[in-house]
Amino acid sequence: MDARQLARVRRRLERFAGEVFEPISRRDQRAWGVEYLRGLMLDGRRKSIQPMAERLGVDHQGLSQFVNQSTWSAVDVRRQLAVRVERQLDPEFVVVDDSGLPKQGHASVGVARQYCGALGKRANCQVGVSVNLATETVGCAVNWRLFLPEQWDSDTERRARCGVPDDVRHLPKWQLALDAIDELGEWGIDLNERPVLADAGYGEITAFRSGLEDRELSYIVEVKRSTTAHAADIEPVTEAYGGRGRPPVPHYPPHSTLEKLAAALPPRAWKRCTWRNGSKGKLRSRFAAIPVRPANRSIERDPETGELPVRLLLVQWPDDAEAPTKYWLSNLPAETNLTELARIAKARWRIEQDYRELKDALGLDHFEGRSWNGWHHHVTLVSAAHAFLTLERQDPKAPAPISAYSKS
Repeated sequence: MDARQLARVRRRLERFAGEVFEPISRRDQRAWGVEYLRGLMLDGRRKSIQPMAERLGVDHQGLSQFVNQSTWSAVDVRRQLAVRVERQLDPEFVVVDDSGLPKQGHASVGVARQYCGALGKRANCQVGVSVNLATETVGCAVNWRLFLPEQWDSDTERRARCGVPDDVRHLPKWQLALDAIDELGEWGIDLNERPVLADAGYGEITAFRSGLEDRELSYIVEVKRSTTAHAADIEPVTEAYGGRGRPPVPHYPPHSTLEKLAAALPPRAWKRCTWRNGSKGKLRSRFAAIPVRPANRSIERDPETGELPVRLLLVQWPDDAEAPTKYWLSNLPAETNLTELARIAKARWRIEQDYRELKDALGLDHFEGRSWNGWHHHVTLVSAAHAFLTLERQDPKAPAPISAYSKS
């Protein structure tokens, strides 16, 4: 946004900030919060503190103090943000993902050499896990967790220097996502009837799917073609007891893979579905859905029958592909319409656009601070700026459509 556009929405921004920053008790800190949001949205290539302060014409030390040293609660602000987004956006989905934030050096909190999706390779970076509330067309990141690599558990010097709380330890990303989802529930966000969507980095994890089921949440999550499963009509068998030793227990024959189960489907199983309208017309492809029994040792079986649970397998086979390309598992009802399954599964694309706006336009990965509090303050403020712009675009009373992207 240029200065004129920003001035045009200033009162609306201040009202929005007044609600989101309500948990911040000090008036001067709330004022710095508004300045930080303005700095994130104002045109400019870098959204780190010093260049933002220069563009805003404010003291960069005050802006830095607000983000890096102030003790205001990022969690409380995110709670306010999530409530506002749910109320105004009425989201259909809860989307889980993570994003790598490239870093130089090893002093920033949580930094390590690890896979960075932004670069498509292992690199020195931080990784933030986000939970977004989304519709088919818009989404907002409303909760965050910083992934702390295992090496940080024993690095007492870096932990102390970055202010990592003593009770914070390495947790896998899928567990961080579940914790963030739990927090949304504690904030009063209604998670029922809003399926959780995630890519294979989460969907492949049996414990993640089980965690969602334990919370009675529905999901459609992407998985790999090599994921093991049985056809739904396969039942465990019990060998005859020979009278000596332990009686045999029910067991399944050797499992198959989702790829093999999909390859065995008859041609009539594949239907052409349109899941949404894109910028170049309707988006459509061939899909099939069948019940399957995902199979591995960590999946809990029925204690009486020994049966594995039945879940829906959704498969996509584009016209120009020699074989199916994408696979999803879901615990939605078996009678769910195939087009609806495809529509929900494909809604996860929204988070890619959200991350692009958060990074390219609003400086999610421009933060140069090193502390635990600073990182959480920054990502919370970036999310607030993104939510304001997103909600403005959805509001028919807004002055004019506002782009998140700067000119330079």
